[in-house]
Amino acid sequence: MPHNKLTIKDIARLSGVGKSTVSRVLNNESGVKPETRERIEAVMRQQGFSPSRSARAMRGQSDKVVAIIVTRLDSLSENLAVQTMLPRFYDQGYDPIMMESQFSPARVEEHLRVLQLRHIDGVILFGFTGINEALLQPWRQSLVLLARDADGYASVCYDDEGAIHLLMSQLYNQGHRHISYIGAPESDTTTGQRRFLAYQAFCLQHGLAPRATLPGLAMTQGYQQVSSVLSEQTSALVCASDTLALGASKYLQETGRSLQLASVGNTPLVKFLHPEIIMVDPGYALAGQQAAAQLIAQLNGQQPPRQIVIPAALQLPD
Repeated sequence: MPHNKLTIKDIARLSGVGKSTVSRVLNNESGVKPETRERIEAVMRQQGFSPSRSARAMRGQSDKVVAIIVTRLDSLSENLAVQTMLPRFYDQGYDPIMMESQFSPARVEEHLRVLQLRHIDGVILFGFTGINEALLQPWRQSLVLLARDADGYASVCYDDEGAIHLLMSQLYNQGHRHISYIGAPESDTTTGQRRFLAYQAFCLQHGLAPRATLPGLAMTQGYQQVSSVLSEQTSALVCASDTLALGASKYLQETGRSLQLASVGNTPLVKFLHPEIIMVDPGYALAGQQAAAQLIAQLNGQQPPRQIVIPAALQLPD
């Protein structure tokens, strides 16, 4: 049977399984034994089966598909970036699909394996520390990393050091001399290490005593850990993310503590709940636009992989 005439039913018959099992493999769903999954994928490779394209063609949909792999579907910042990607892809006739890594390198590897099997055109991957760059090799010309860079790959990154410097400079100019910091562990190269080192460097340069904790990026971590960096003299608190700021602000409200909050992130929810907060917009929306435009240009052969840095912008209270 010619390869371009093969259907899921044919793959099921050749693999000795049911159609539903093949469908679960194609959609990367659970409930399939590893040996069964391997057998089905081997048959598809041998037969040159291109399931995603054949299925889309039968449904009359676009034959151009890209994947967006976010770290968390509930991430405020990543959702802002995705919102600006989608119109770019739709405008160019691409059907985007969403996947979640949950900061798991193993899950990224699994997603990329399935996407390659399904002949997806390109990928935007929200990067994080721990991803093995060797896994990205097959996607070198059709992948854009967001929020993290890697040699030889296209990337759109935020100015982490510049964002913290803007916040610290604003607070210092307002007269604050006891500025605490809450952020992510240094094992996180960008949001964690780079932002924390920028805070330390500013303190050293201006003769300030650093007082910091690095629990993570979750709201609960901000709520539970902020007390450890507060002293009687603390007059301002810099948060490495808007989620940390939300958690810290809840603690401050409950304890009746008044100080100036400052945060990296410019999400509408934080601004609505805390109009008094000083924020730096890392450029989430612009990063999404740039990442989509870069990927489309690469897929069309119009632009080689390149590194783009989005400048941070200070956002003062209204």
